[in-house]
Formats: sequence, C-alpha cells, structure tokens
Amino acid sequence: MYKTIGILAHVDAGKTTFCEQLLYNTKVIKERGRVDHKNSFLDNHNIEKKRGITVFSNEATFYYNESTYYLVDTPGHVDFSTEMERAVQIMDYAVVIVSAVEGVQGHTETVCQLLKQYKIPTFFFINKEDRDGANVLKVINKIREVCDGEVIYLNNSLKEPLDCELIEEIGAKDENLLELYLEDNYEKNLWVNFIKDETKKCNIHPCISGSALYNKGIKEFMENIDILTYSEFLVDKDFVGRVYKVRHDDDGTKITYIKALQGSLKIKDELKYINADNDKIYEKVNQIRIYNGEKFKTVDKAVAGEIFAVVGPKGLLPGDGVGEVLKKTNFKMIPTLTSKVIYDKSLDEREVLKYFRILECEDPNLMIVYNEKLKEIQTHIMGYIQLEILKEVLKERFNIEVEFGDCEILYKETVESIAIGYGHFEPLGHYAEIHLKIEKGERGSGIEFKNTCHADDLTIGNQNLVKTHIYEKKHKGILTGSEITDLKVTLLTGRAHNKHTSGGDFREATLRALRYALEDAHCILLEPYYRFKIEISLEHTGRVISDVQKLNGNFQLKSTSIESNIITGRIPVATFMNYPKEFISYTKGRGRISLAFDGYDVCHNSEEVIKKINYNKNSDGEYTSSSIFCSKGQGFTVRGEEIKQYIHCSIN
Repeated sequence: MYKTIGILAHVDAGKTTFCEQLLYNTKVIKERGRVDHKNSFLDNHNIEKKRGITVFSNEATFYYNESTYYLVDTPGHVDFSTEMERAVQIMDYAVVIVSAVEGVQGHTETVCQLLKQYKIPTFFFINKEDRDGANVLKVINKIREVCDGEVIYLNNSLKEPLDCELIEEIGAKDENLLELYLEDNYEKNLWVNFIKDETKKCNIHPCISGSALYNKGIKEFMENIDILTYSEFLVDKDFVGRVYKVRHDDDGTKITYIKALQGSLKIKDELKYINADNDKIYEKVNQIRIYNGEKFKTVDKAVAGEIFAVVGPKGLLPGDGVGEVLKKTNFKMIPTLTSKVIYDKSLDEREVLKYFRILECEDPNLMIVYNEKLKEIQTHIMGYIQLEILKEVLKERFNIEVEFGDCEILYKETVESIAIGYGHFEPLGHYAEIHLKIEKGERGSGIEFKNTCHADDLTIGNQNLVKTHIYEKKHKGILTGSEITDLKVTLLTGRAHNKHTSGGDFREATLRALRYALEDAHCILLEPYYRFKIEISLEHTGRVISDVQKLNGNFQLKSTSIESNIITGRIPVATFMNYPKEFISYTKGRGRISLAFDGYDVCHNSEEVIKKINYNKNSDGEYTSSSIFCSKGQGFTVRGEEIKQYIHCSIN
C-alpha cells in the first residue's frame, strides 16, 4: 500500500528533526542529522543548510510493515507558503508538528485552514514535551480551538490496550459504540476502526506527544499512523496524475514531479494534459525517477499511489493535472507583493529574463512580468525573506547578482456595473467582430466565461476561440493597468467571413471588445486583505484596537481570560504588512499575531493609489478599445465611442 504523508509546521517547531527520526527509525538513514549541524537528510540545499530553515519541499521514501511511505517535508516559513501548498495537494495524510512550549503559532493556524480547504486528513504531533515550559494539555486545547473536527489524544500506541478514558471518549461519539460499551461488549477493533474511518473523513484528528530530539514518542506515532491510515488507488485505469513540483538539474534538464492518482505510466508513454491555451498536449516520457532526498533511482514503470519524477515533458507546471479528467489546481495561497529586479546593465537582459523564467517555471507564483518599454523585470512575492532567497538562488545557480526594489502591493481591478463591448478587426484580408457583455462576479471568482451566441451567427469553433482568448492571459484594467478579476464575461454574438477570417482575427476582436466594455463600465480598484488573529494582554488591548482602526481594519474583541484578549478581524495588507515587527517590539515578544491572506476587496485608498500609479489607458500599446474597419480596400481606425455606428452585427 502506498501512502503519501506530508509534514507541516510553523518554523522552529521541530519539523526537520521529526522527519530525521522517522527516517532513522525506518532505517533509511544510519545517522540522524540536525538543522544546527547542517546535515539533515531532507534540507540538502546549500541555502537551507546555511539558513537552517526548509525552503524547498523535498521527499523521502521509507517502508514500514506492509506499506511504502512517501514522506514530503515542506517549508515552515510563511514566505514559502506557496511551496507548501503545492505539496499539500498531493498528500494522503498530513502531520502537523506543534511545539509544546510555543504552542499553536500564527502559521500553524494558516496550515490548519489550508488542510481543511484541501480536505486532507490530519494528525498532530506535539513536540518538545521535554522542554521547560512545555504544556501538552494547553496545546491540545488550543488545537481544538483552531481546528475543525475532534482532536483525540493518544497517549500510547494503538497496539497496546486502549485506556478507559479513550474508550469512553470514542464511545460517546457514536451511538452504536456507546450501546456496545454500556452492554459490556467492548471490542478494541471496533473502536480503532471508528477512529480510522473518522480520521479519513477529517472528523477526527489523532494527536500524540513526544520529543523528536530525543526520539520519544516517535515509535508510538509511527505505529499509530500505520494503523490509522490507508489508501485506495485504481491501477487498472487510464493514467491520471498531479504535478506538484518542477525542478531543473545542473545541466538544465527539466524534472517534473508527479503523484500518480490512477493507472500506471511507463517509459515512452505519452503524458496527456491541457495547457494554458486549452490545447491538448501529448509529451513522451523518457525517464522515470524515484527520489529519496537528493538521490534517485530510475524505474521502468510508476503506478497509482506512487510519487515519482519524469524527464521528457517540457510544458508541465506545478498544479497541472495529467490525464483527461483532471483539471489544474486553483491554488489558495497567492502573492500580494511585487518587486522590481535591479541588475547590472552590463548583463544581457535577455539572459537575466531567461533565468527568471526558469525560476517561474518552478514557482509559477513568481509571475514574472517584463516591461519591454521600460526594459524592466518585475516578480511577485510573498515577503521579504523570499527576496533574500531569490538573490541567493540566482547567485548560486546562474552566477548573477541582483537586488530588488521596494516591495509594492499587487492591486487588481473589477467592475461594479454591466457594460457591452464591441470589437471589430478588419484590415485588408482579415475579418472578425465580437460583442461581449461584462458584469461583476463573486469576490474571488476570477474570470467566468458564458456563451449565449447562436451557432447561426458564429460557428462553435470560432466561439471557442473567443473563450480561449478570454482565458489565455491576465488582462489589464483601465484604472491602474492591474489585472482584472471577479468578472463575468458573456459572448453575445459575433461574425466571421468565410474567406478572410483567420484565428488571430478573433483574438484582436475579443481583446478590443473587452477593453471597450471596461471603458464603458464603472470600474473599481481592489487590494489584498489579511485575516488576522491577535492574542494580547489586557494592558496592550487598547493599543491594538487603536492601531487596527488607524490602519483601516475592522475587528471583533473576544475576552478569553482575566489576563488576555483575542482580537480577530480583517485589514488591508498595504497598511498591516509591517505591523508584526512593531507588535513584537512593544509587547516584548509576549503577544501572538497570526496573518492569513483573505482575498481581495475594495481598496481603502483608491484615489491615492490611482494617482500614484498614474496609468494612462490610452497610451498602453498592448490594449486598445479602438476597432479597425475596411472601406474601399483600405483599413481605418474607429475610436471606441464611435464604434456603434460602424459595427456589422445587430445590437440586441
């Protein structure tokens, strides 16, 4: 049986030490490495050894009883949350490490929410119970506060008899078990199977405590996770998999990491997937690798349940589904900041851009933007630490040194009204006309496409072309040139010419119609928001509330004890991104603050931002609302406001 187990934690909870002990106890490694000794098995990148933190997800394979386990170690720092999320999507089960001393920290809550969204069955290991100040019971109660589902404490191996307290706790959760218990018909297997099934359904989260450093509780944890986990994969079906990681070796060869969810894959088979342009792509597999840390072995075949890497396919990206029935993952963690790349002008800008494109292939959330006019490269990021790592990666892998400009907020735009857009493209020898309707969508919905065009007006093939061009890239708004989102786009009608229309004509007409509609609509600016939770002493409660109000946030106050309060709320990233440093300073590290990305909403200072960015929609050469018509063999341009009197399709 194949099982993929992911390990997640807030930074410094002891995650890497926990992984080392699992691998040591299952005889994968002969000696246990340590972060402070820079010799841990999974943190094998030079940057990870230097900084003492996990930056890149990595995997190891071990065997226990009748199962093959794929252990996926993930970053614990919030700046590398996107790397963590890419690994979460392929986990069968997750193990969250929590320090018995520091307790449930900010990033731990973010991790729990993410696992809930992906419906990943979750275990907890409370680490460092040997340390001064450790309070396992307090931590368990805190986990219960932040985690959906019941948390049950297993203070021993399930191979041993269950204690009376646990028997009664489980019996109280199920009427049949309770009845058996009251009738003195207790059977251990029934109780264990109930825990197993409810864990799989994410209704129960088993928890055990110990000390990873001293190998305490590791054996019991391994026995429990082996008993309580199972996987079901269909092998005799067409191959289906999920890409969760992309890397390049020292020779520049692209390595694509896949979790097989169904069927099997052999060398020279073709991988099928849908690319960004909605085209079906078939690429041959030249090599299959099974990785264990930084080492790998080649195999001829991979089957459902396995994690492996392939060499050969060029176009796959993290999150892509492989196979006919699997769509691309819609990741929850997205960058909210952008920064300009500053590099020595003696460097070839095309080479620098090429290196960033390689990194973007490995981490699509970098979303590299190149401004041809300004000769400027920009990257999207999660935070300042990520920029420091990017600088080190570029130096180590490509031998170039760069700096980054100040971090700026990534804004987006949407509409608050309905508008119709017309696009016509008819230079000599070409022809296409499109009518679109745009209206506001649900917050966080992105772009949604609808089609009410009749096949008598436009063939199905041409209608699909319009849809492709709506989705083919991120479109700019008219206020700041930021990405448009939360938009419903409906194709109303269109027209083609049997002789003169080619595919590219519909791209031109579609983009012009979309731009026309945006200029005719009421557009608004959106900014990213944090969801925050602050645990603070009574003496500092007033200041926190005052600060939140000054920073344009909203809050709810929840008193928890005579000594402290919990304040929750929502606040713009722009005003709050640097606040945690100030918070730690005036609370002298005794307060707790956790932040999580909470989507985009109306910008609190739109006029100020629009004025600062100073985007001129009429001088953006990439976008125009003007259309091109043809008369007497000559093409001529018609400005947006005059198009209605020239268009060829009837206006409904």
